[in-house]
Amino acid sequence: MTIAPDDAQHGASHVYQAMRDFVQSMDDTLPGKFEITKEGIVHDMMSPGGPHEVTAAHISRRLEKVMPDELLAHNGTPDVEDKPEGIMRHPDVMVIAWDDLSAEGSIDPRTLIAAIEVVSRSNPDNDWVGKSRDYPLIGIPVYAIFDPRTGTGAVLTDIHPTPDGPRYATRKDFVYGEDVTIADWTISTHGLPRY
Repeated sequence: MTIAPDDAQHGASHVYQAMRDFVQSMDDTLPGKFEITKEGIVHDMMSPGGPHEVTAAHISRRLEKVMPDELLAHNGTPDVEDKPEGIMRHPDVMVIAWDDLSAEGSIDPRTLIAAIEVVSRSNPDNDWVGKSRDYPLIGIPVYAIFDPRTGTGAVLTDIHPTPDGPRYATRKDFVYGEDVTIADWTISTHGLPRY
């Protein structure tokens, strides 16, 4: 579900701050997670536990086995936020240096090496469409999507300018069971759970 602001043209920073305040007030009140996009507030009604979190945990663990020790495949808080763009997202897994993770508050998206999303049953367009638009806009160089509904995914890279703003130029699709390369590291997708 997306909640769009009434007048995004008037006082964009004021509208963003109002949406941010709303999201923070709802954090522990309603199930799922809230994010702020260029379109408004997205509420993902994912259920806790299950294949979604198991997939994120497998990806995180597999990446950490092949990455250098100074990097982390983090699947916790905080959010990734670009206030000037009015975007606050929460990747399922973010590849980031330990030093960049230790910052106070939200993470600067330009410090991420990669963002990884496990497609939600309740709102797949948020991962396939919305984040494919927002992540290059806020400078995340690699975006990997794992879709337990279909047992497929894609890795998006090579940000380039377009008339509609920055977009990923390269998309490499994969099916579960194949190896997938995310940034500089290749991991197996064998045995990932399906919905």
